[in-house]
Amino acid sequence: MKKEIKGAQKEVATKQAAPPVGAKESAAWRWAFIGLLAVALVAIVRLCLDAGISGDEHFHYKHAADVYSFYMSGGKDTVAATMTQQNNMPSYGQVVDNIAFFVGKILHAEDYMTVRHVVNAICGWLAMLFASLIAFRVSKQWKAAILVLILMFFSPRFLGHSFNNLKDLPLATGMIMGLYYIIVFLQDFPKVKKATMVMLAVSIGFAIAVRIGGLLLIAYFGLFCAVLFIKNYKLSGIWTKPNSLLFGKMLKWGLIVVVAGYALAMLLWPYGMANPIERPKFVLSYMSQFAISIRQNFEGKMIWSSELPLYYTTKFILITIPIAVIVGFTVYLFAGGLKKESWFETFMIYFAFIFPIFWITYTKANVYGGWRHSMFSYPPMVVAAGLGFNALINWITQKIRKRSMRTTNIACAVGIGGVLMLLSGPILHTIRNHPYEYVYFNDLVGGMKQAFGRYELDYYYHSSREASEWIKADVAKNGAPDSTRKTKVVTWHQPSVAYCFRNDTANFSVGFARWYERGYSDWDYAVFVVTGINPELQKSKSAFPPKNTAYQVKVDGMPICLVLKRSDRSDYYGHRAMQQGQVGEAIEYLQKALEYDSYNEQALDDLISIYSRMQMTDSALELAKRWVKFNKGSSAALTHVATLYLNKGDLSNALLTANAVTKLNSRDISGLWIAANVYAQENNPNAALQNLNRILQMRANFKPAYQLMAQVYSAAGNKQQAQRVIEAMNSIP
Repeated sequence: MKKEIKGAQKEVATKQAAPPVGAKESAAWRWAFIGLLAVALVAIVRLCLDAGISGDEHFHYKHAADVYSFYMSGGKDTVAATMTQQNNMPSYGQVVDNIAFFVGKILHAEDYMTVRHVVNAICGWLAMLFASLIAFRVSKQWKAAILVLILMFFSPRFLGHSFNNLKDLPLATGMIMGLYYIIVFLQDFPKVKKATMVMLAVSIGFAIAVRIGGLLLIAYFGLFCAVLFIKNYKLSGIWTKPNSLLFGKMLKWGLIVVVAGYALAMLLWPYGMANPIERPKFVLSYMSQFAISIRQNFEGKMIWSSELPLYYTTKFILITIPIAVIVGFTVYLFAGGLKKESWFETFMIYFAFIFPIFWITYTKANVYGGWRHSMFSYPPMVVAAGLGFNALINWITQKIRKRSMRTTNIACAVGIGGVLMLLSGPILHTIRNHPYEYVYFNDLVGGMKQAFGRYELDYYYHSSREASEWIKADVAKNGAPDSTRKTKVVTWHQPSVAYCFRNDTANFSVGFARWYERGYSDWDYAVFVVTGINPELQKSKSAFPPKNTAYQVKVDGMPICLVLKRSDRSDYYGHRAMQQGQVGEAIEYLQKALEYDSYNEQALDDLISIYSRMQMTDSALELAKRWVKFNKGSSAALTHVATLYLNKGDLSNALLTANAVTKLNSRDISGLWIAANVYAQENNPNAALQNLNRILQMRANFKPAYQLMAQVYSAAGNKQQAQRVIEAMNSIP
């Protein structure tokens, strides 16, 4: 029996051995790879020091502190393991955040965000390392590893997220590391080293402990083992007892690896540790049905993330990665990837990229912020691209008549130089726009200049740091606006800006303000990243950026963040006077604000409201139309126009504009409400009730809708139904 097993092992090992591809390779390429790898590590750590704070870091840092307390208290402090309606952070494993917190504690680091960024940069480098090692493992050439390393490093989106995205980047590291050890396991089977199994278990545990999506590694492992079994056993007609014993060995080792990896993940995840079966199942369901929906600028329109088109992720990947990666990824299929000796590895690599994108599309997942949620699928794509270019270079060198090592090396170097030429755009972007590498768009969409106003740019608020540093420098140079008090800085994303001023709270205070309500509060400086701002306004050369813009953070000449410096507070004083019922004073201030900046949306909004209440409908409508003229995407402006048309009795224009509001923002009930009133006046009860029901589906406590609904039923002669509606309204607290 032992002889039979050894014979089967030898046969399988022969099948699994991938022959060297292409020309013989000089040993110098290995040292070149090691050298470049060292340079990449130093470079990525140095580059991350300039990064700003990402949009989610404050949440995860706080949870990391809770995790630290959990372990230090021996599990007695259960905040990190208890999920509530107010705190869903325990559902995140976030092991890298936790590691960074532990490192910061050991170093007694005051600048704890920089510690986080360095740890994350190392994760990014590790992803580059394992992607490169897969290329070597498949091709048996270090040149392929070098190509993948270069392509990964000069993938601006991936590089940029390596600076400060501890949420999505580490999952990419865990997944590509796991894929590497799966490939090693299957290529070496049945002579798998214990070290390989240990590292595969570590990879699985690490990935799950980052995000629950790391469970996908277990599915990959099972699928690829099954495909290998079918490939080497069943289809070749050698289903024998020795081979079935080998399959049993594969199953046993696989189960050991998976169980060990899963157990490690639970040990690193306080929430999962409490109930290792039910809680991960719950989180998997919870994350797949994520309820938060964010409005995103996509193709020049503001769209709720839950309503984005199915091709959102696919398109965003294609327009934001180097074209060189797309070319190499495609070339590999026609340059050796489908050969008999390499198709299995090709299948694993392409599947690891394609399946997550397919699943996101198929399940209509609620994704936003570009393709960061599927970032873990990108390294396999780069592996395929590097293998594609490597195969192409090998083909060229084989065509050279003189096949001396020197000639071959020169040809290979020229080939790598050609890849660098294809990467010239991303390389220049990295040099010119550091630390905003991740705000990158390729030539398929016309670069940054064409992407501006059509897609989200700095959606993770990296540029808040540079903006904050400019404010401090401006105050140091020109003095505080008012030396008797703190300089007031407001922003939409308060935590990232507040961190930048953490050491100067004696001179600065940081407050909250929304872009469209910035005129309603008192401030000296305002920091606004160009995200969530209406695309139509962004493209308005006359109205954007605002007149009081003092500084712009730019990428390829296009603003991604604005610093506003206040020299006129008329809009604020006017709004305050309006709230206090001092109408005359409010009008005076608001008119003054519009004299200073005729595109001040807050002043227009308030003045239109005042004129409407004073029944100065024509004056209000004139201002509302002026507003729409420079910002066609403003639902507030269109709502004013529709309301004023309704007040004038111009029902056709009121309905037309109301429908435009609803089309612009499906969750804004204003358009539905105006349309319902129009239909009620036109004696169209069915249409009126249809709009009112849609309103109540979104806002069940909107009492005016009940009142109008009762009136519509009464007018239609259905008194009983009208009474039921009134009773339903009266039951609302």
